[in-house]
Parts: sequence; structure tokens; C-alpha cells
Amino acid sequence: MRHQKKFNHLGRTAPHRKAMLKNMATSLILHKRIKTTLAKAKELRMFVEPIINRSKEDTTHSRRMVFRKLQSKDAVTELFREIAVKVADRPGGYTRILKTGNRLGDNAEMCIIELVDYNEVMLAEKASKPAKSTRRRRGSGSKTVAKAAPMAEDAQIVEESSTAPEAPTSDTDESKEVK
Repeated sequence: MRHQKKFNHLGRTAPHRKAMLKNMATSLILHKRIKTTLAKAKELRMFVEPIINRSKEDTTHSRRMVFRKLQSKDAVTELFREIAVKVADRPGGYTRILKTGNRLGDNAEMCIIELVDYNEVMLAEKASKPAKSTRRRRGSGSKTVAKAAPMAEDAQIVEESSTAPEAPTSDTDESKEVK
């Protein structure tokens, strides 16, 4: 029986699936972003996040354990030199999945899976936005202050119009009074 065996087989045999995940993880580590289907990206996330977590501690044992999973010297050195430094203070969630729509041929859901700390566009937006101090909620006292200010301006306008000299009447008004 296959009780509580819920991982996605992805339509492949076990060795094919393991080899595919190794190759995809290596590509993700080397290129920082890859395009794939949503199902593969979700499986890749579960495969690669423990590997990245292991790379935070740079010991011979952890390097051997990561090499055992990836089978690529280039990917291991990239992971321990660059990626581990950037994710050192992050407690988890090293990857991001962005859905891009469906593939034209078979209508499969496509997405981009990327390392979180390597998206320059999002990091630039985050740096340019000013930090919000607090959130405003309904019912805050700011509404009463906002209503008081326009009323004061209206009062000034009324005072100015009452003190202004009256405009001279036109000839048509005088002619009506005479008749």
C-alpha cells in the first residue's frame, strides 16, 4: 500500500526523476534562475532548499553531503562560495516560484524558479521604496482632523467676502430704480 507517500512522481522512474532533479538543481545554482513547469519547480524546491541550508556551514562533511546530492564540483563550489554567503542570515525560503502562464504546445503551467537573493529587479524596487512606518486603519483619528481644516478655510473665505466693498451697480439697475 502507498499510504502517506504523496510526492509527485512526475511521470518518471525513480532513477530518471533523481537524475532530473540533480540536473535542475545544478542549473539553478549555476544560473540562479531557470524556467520549468510548475510541478517540477515544486519538487525542485523540496530538493534544493535542504542543500542550500546545508551549505551555510562550510565544513568538509557538509561539502561531501552536498556533492553526494548534486554530483557537480562547479555547482558545489558556487554554492559554498557565493550563495551561502548571501543566504547566511536567511532562516529558509531560499527559492521563489513565479508563474508565467501556460505552455503553447501542451498547455502545461510554466513558471520561473529563482534564488530569492539574486533577483536584481525586486531588490532594486525594495531599495528604492521608502519604508512604511505604520499602517493606517479605519476609524483612526485622522478623519476628524481632516474635516476641521477645510472648515477653517471656508470661514476665511466667508469673512473676506463680507468685508469686501460692494461693486458699483450697472446702468441697467439704476434705470429701473428711476422709473
